[in-house]
Amino acid sequence: MAPTALICDTQPWKDLKAHVEEIKKTHLRELLTDTERCKQMLLEFDGITLDYSRQQATLGTLNKLQKLAEAAHLKDKIERMFKGEHINSTENRSVLHVALRAPRDAVVKSDGKNVVPDVWKVLDQIKDFSDKVRNGSWVGATGKPLTNVISVGIGGSFLGPLFVHTALQTDPEASKQAKGRQLRFLANVDPIDVARNITGLNPETTLVVVVSKTFTTAETMLNARTLRTWISKELGPSAVAKHMVAVSTNLMLVEKFGIDPKNAFAFWDWVGGRYSVCSAVGVMPLSLQYGFSVVEKFLNGAWSVDNHFSSAPFEKNLPVLLGLLSVWNVSFLGYPARAILPYSQALEKFAPHIQQVSMESNGKGVSIDGVPLPLETGEIDFGEPGTNGQHSFYQLIHQGRVIPCDFIGVIKSQQPVYLEGEIVNNHDELMSNFFAQPDALAYGKTHEQLLKENVPDHLIPHKTFTGNRPSISLLLSSLDAYKIGQLLAIYEHRVAVQGFIWGINSFDQWGVELGKSLATQVRKQLHASRTKKAPVQGFNSSTTTLLNKYLQESLDVPATPSTLLPKV
Repeated sequence: MAPTALICDTQPWKDLKAHVEEIKKTHLRELLTDTERCKQMLLEFDGITLDYSRQQATLGTLNKLQKLAEAAHLKDKIERMFKGEHINSTENRSVLHVALRAPRDAVVKSDGKNVVPDVWKVLDQIKDFSDKVRNGSWVGATGKPLTNVISVGIGGSFLGPLFVHTALQTDPEASKQAKGRQLRFLANVDPIDVARNITGLNPETTLVVVVSKTFTTAETMLNARTLRTWISKELGPSAVAKHMVAVSTNLMLVEKFGIDPKNAFAFWDWVGGRYSVCSAVGVMPLSLQYGFSVVEKFLNGAWSVDNHFSSAPFEKNLPVLLGLLSVWNVSFLGYPARAILPYSQALEKFAPHIQQVSMESNGKGVSIDGVPLPLETGEIDFGEPGTNGQHSFYQLIHQGRVIPCDFIGVIKSQQPVYLEGEIVNNHDELMSNFFAQPDALAYGKTHEQLLKENVPDHLIPHKTFTGNRPSISLLLSSLDAYKIGQLLAIYEHRVAVQGFIWGINSFDQWGVELGKSLATQVRKQLHASRTKKAPVQGFNSSTTTLLNKYLQESLDVPATPSTLLPKV
């Protein structure tokens, strides 16, 4: 297949580059006076409202972005993804996380085979197993019910499920289903994370879910062995089969580890780690905590957006519009970052998850054909729930660097509070800030306004806000399992749209490999130095110095230690 042309060489890209000068002459104060423009920049879909009128864009900008999408063959790329073509070319794989939330009667093919029946076979296994654990028909080695779950995994095996778990914790339906149960996530290989996870738990009532596709992920397997030791030390080695299950495809290593292969729940190579929360990776621990019926609603929410993404015209397509506007902000206006600002504490783990989805997907320096790119791709994602972020980094986004912002609000609180005599209820107070902040960023505050307020001259420069800082507002009707699924899918597909436009592979992650391979060399050195007093060699002088200091100041670490587990 002949290499494709770089998107920056196309006429629509050049037209947008020329258009930037026109936009720079226009302030959002002016753009927001155009009522017709604002109406056309409002989109509603299935309980979600998107307002993108505070983007530094005109209707003409949007038309030019639509032409860019045509030049990038965006429609064709989306269709190829849904058809199961191997769009992840560097790994020769389909990209089919959409199949994970497809209904039973749907047809989604990979290599000519409908994979939906395989997906539902695993989902049915998860439902059956989680029901048994939850109703007490599957018990631990001593006959006690398993009310505590530790999910062991890292990266996509951790961030996505943690986001959904945190969002569901205070949902009335989900919290009712989770009564008397605990779900924890062990990701970091740092022993402190182990200590925090097992503190207060009894092995007799704890089930461990080990999440590793190959069952070889270094951090995950060391943590799994640690918890296996914790269980075995208290209950004996035979207890492992009752207290540990796996989400993996390597049944041989699962069995060798001590887990019954019948308790291994599969997923497939067309599921990327950061897109795996809708697979057994997330569905298993979440079903154990909340019951499969709640998790199924989450999957249905994601599927609703999948359908919308694959079928809605681009001018009415939520993920497409968001993706195109992100490309506009990054590649044309030169804004390298994006702040994700959910005005809901339940979404406190959303930004960390999207950090991985976005930055691991689109942090690339070459095209899908391996050609070095003369343009920047990806953005730096960060965020905190409002109003916490307002008291942290909003100073910078108001008066420092320009950082496009995503404001996410919810109409109905999961946990409303009303106090007699207060002007507004707690949720209204929160949402007052949700509505105010985008306008503050857009309009700013001028020298003239400050003069009218009799601000002292010497303070005017400090209290001036330039405004003209872009944002989008997403307003959700509620925040239940269905809406959480929708929100996830919107951002997943938005990231894909950006990658499709830039002409990169958003579904591989070779950048994470180099550090891991160098860590192998360090691991061997530490072992040799601890056990044989071998000198540090084969590293540059800086690393050699630091390694020697580390070894010298940790001489109390035994060379051949007996088992020691955290005591907190």
